[in-house]
Amino acid sequence: MTSTSQPAFPQAALEWLAPVAADGRPVPTPRVLLLGRSVAPLATALDRPGATLVACDGSRAGVRALLNRAPRALPTVARPEHLPFAPMSFDAVHVHQSLHALSEGALASIARVLAPDGHLAVSYTVRDDSVPWVRRLTALLRDVDPAAMKGAYGTESVERLVASPHYAEVAERSHRLWVPISRVDLLGMVAKRFPDLEQERLSRLMSDVGELYATSARVPEPLLLPYRVVCWRAVVDHTEFTSQLEPPEDGVRIRL
Repeated sequence: MTSTSQPAFPQAALEWLAPVAADGRPVPTPRVLLLGRSVAPLATALDRPGATLVACDGSRAGVRALLNRAPRALPTVARPEHLPFAPMSFDAVHVHQSLHALSEGALASIARVLAPDGHLAVSYTVRDDSVPWVRRLTALLRDVDPAAMKGAYGTESVERLVASPHYAEVAERSHRLWVPISRVDLLGMVAKRFPDLEQERLSRLMSDVGELYATSARVPEPLLLPYRVVCWRAVVDHTEFTSQLEPPEDGVRIRL
């Protein structure tokens, strides 16, 4: 179960994931690849003066979703396993909520297009179930469906990234995020989660959830849904490539 509104992405997380030079300073004119339509919530913040953005997805619809948030980005339709860019074209490649969908071939393809000292920027927004009122809500929902609020996000796929020979170092950082939710929206989320539940049992569940909200919220303030934005920065390692990689002479080159 997630909030009806898309949680914001913390500015501190964006700054930590930003490209840095070998001396640790931010790259002034970064070349950034937005890989996959799920990066769209970050695209507006990443589309800043001086940055060169490329919006890449395996479908035209996915590219349009990225361009809606970052209209200055260069559009490219391509699968992550076959990125049509010159070697060492990007200082950072952003992947959000979708690392688990990338194959080993895609991880190698991303590494090929990363510049020396460049990194793969991975992020997931996950619900924090340690907050007491969320634990109570979980218990209510699991009384109806034991599989409710299991929170399978795909973050375990980071283990493959750590084990990949194409990345020398993987650093991790988490950022707290609170998202307001009204009583009406919380009840709506529960109703949407159980569209086929027998009416009498649904009414009891909705009553229990309403009571939970009333006893947990500090009126007139709404309840706050707790999230963590978990970020990983994987620095590229080109030593596993059998052929020598040559960086582009100027800008980002796309093979036609």
